[in-house]
Amino acid sequence: MSGGVDSSTVAALLQRSGESVVGLTMQLWNQRRLPELASATASGRCCSLDDVYDARRVAERLAIPYYVVNFERDFEQQVVRPFIDEYLAGRTPIPCTLCNNFLKFDRFLDFAAGVGATRIATGHYARIGWHANAGRHQLLRGVDSAKDQTYFLFGLTQAQLARTMFPLGEYTKPRVRELARELGLEVAEKSDSQEICFVPNGDYAAFMSAYFREQGIEPPGARGEIVTADGRVLGRHEGIHNFTVGQRKGLGIATGEPLYVIATDAATQRVVVGRDPDLLRRRLSARQVNWISIAPPAGPLRAQVKIRNKHTAAAATVYPAPDADGVEIEFDQPQRAVTPGQAAVMYAGDVVLGGGWIE
Repeated sequence: MSGGVDSSTVAALLQRSGESVVGLTMQLWNQRRLPELASATASGRCCSLDDVYDARRVAERLAIPYYVVNFERDFEQQVVRPFIDEYLAGRTPIPCTLCNNFLKFDRFLDFAAGVGATRIATGHYARIGWHANAGRHQLLRGVDSAKDQTYFLFGLTQAQLARTMFPLGEYTKPRVRELARELGLEVAEKSDSQEICFVPNGDYAAFMSAYFREQGIEPPGARGEIVTADGRVLGRHEGIHNFTVGQRKGLGIATGEPLYVIATDAATQRVVVGRDPDLLRRRLSARQVNWISIAPPAGPLRAQVKIRNKHTAAAATVYPAPDADGVEIEFDQPQRAVTPGQAAVMYAGDVVLGGGWIE
């Protein structure tokens, strides 16, 4: 229970259906840390102390047992530090996916079993099906395409799907709010969280600077050049972690024409910029691929592939790598801003075939 309308509605729906429900909230990040960022804190952040209060209030209204589980140390090791390392390496990470992989559907499942729960239910907009012929659970898109969250769930395993419920997968967000009102939940009108819980206002660079100061870590020497694809120097920058592929604003250079980041190079500390057509890519490589709804394919297969959460899945051919850990993906049409560190998630209609990290 995050304290939002989605997970609160899940708890109420399950209780109404006759399930024995226990409410659990994960404490992941101490919001009092890094006070110099407090003035930038936006109201859209998740996992705040107010959210914990709201979750507890819903649990009291439903008269269900409620616990707050402190996973701060695991969260820092499994999510925050990799987040920083990825940016310093010139990639753009997805902390929500790391949190799902290593905490919500790993440590959290173990803790739930410890309090006698055979399954966990979350407020994710996704569905779980069963393919009898294949003998496998399948991860399916939520029916509300605008809220579908399967992109962040590609790392789940068969064992995790077997013990997980996504009750909201069959609903649209407006219907969920209607249900929350019908169920008498005070969070029915609460706005959705938008920000990463540990990064106020999405200012990653400010967060990293504050984190380094708190930890007494000397920031890596990260100054470098901003160059064109042919090596012409246009300016200098204060760290490649300030840039991501596709970025246009905040480049710190004036050329009289729109330029975009088309690549970052951690080895040379160079940021490469170019025109919008330079962002188009037809091929990508992905590593650490998890085949979730199907067994690892023996040969090429057709799929629709998303390269970021808001990307419209594009038709492509997927070529498994010989070592089975990776894939090569060739799109039918070039795609814009393929970004290292993001995920390539493969679909067959509503079925999530699997996904991996873009190199």
